[in-house]
Amino acid sequence: MLAGTARRRFPAIALSLACFLLMALNVSADNDPDATFAYRAEMAFNQAEAQYRSQMDNPTTAWEYARACYDWADWATNKAQRAAIARKGIAACQQSLLFTNSAAAHYYMAMNKGQLARSETLGALKLVREMEHEFLAAADLDPGADFAGPSRGLGLLYRDAPGWPMSIGNRSRARDFLENAVTLAPDYPENILNLAESYLKWGDKAGARKELAALDALWPAAQKSLTGPHWELSWRDWTSRRNVLRTKVDQ
Repeated sequence: MLAGTARRRFPAIALSLACFLLMALNVSADNDPDATFAYRAEMAFNQAEAQYRSQMDNPTTAWEYARACYDWADWATNKAQRAAIARKGIAACQQSLLFTNSAAAHYYMAMNKGQLARSETLGALKLVREMEHEFLAAADLDPGADFAGPSRGLGLLYRDAPGWPMSIGNRSRARDFLENAVTLAPDYPENILNLAESYLKWGDKAGARKELAALDALWPAAQKSLTGPHWELSWRDWTSRRNVLRTKVDQ
């Protein structure tokens, strides 16, 4: 199984550097938690880029850099910056695939193309199809990668993309892949949240309520297993989404 994203599994050395910078800049995590997460992602990106540049023939270092690109692009302040970071991640995946046909390289290729699509208008639909191709390749090679990341990505892609003939959006496929993600990694909160939110979006409150109950059941164990600073952002996101979901299913 692939490691999680850099913002969840942040290297200790980079974390120390981030903390140092925060102190130097007098940035308080209590007052501005987003600043903490952004600096962590930036430091992880810088460290991964240095490692990648020093080992251009190492396919693992290449996809790890692409993972850091994806995470850092989340904190871009404008579309041009996000696109530039995403293109670095795409190039790193292409470099990795020159040496080995790995699920990780295809997976983070898709993820970075998603970041690039966020920064474009006319080219976004073409990128959606390219993302589909890369996620499918990753799923064939390692369906359990990043807690069933390929199925998770495909499910969200089919759920949120425009439908035929404009693009690949398809509710039936979205449901299949989101349910498959839960089957492959049932103890990972993100997978159940995505499925529950999708059921709610499709008007299936009973389905959403069932998944919320499953999420509540696994929550304590997940909090014990997914720990440390590298998981803080994920838990903040999951907690907020679970609260919103609970409110909506009870309405």
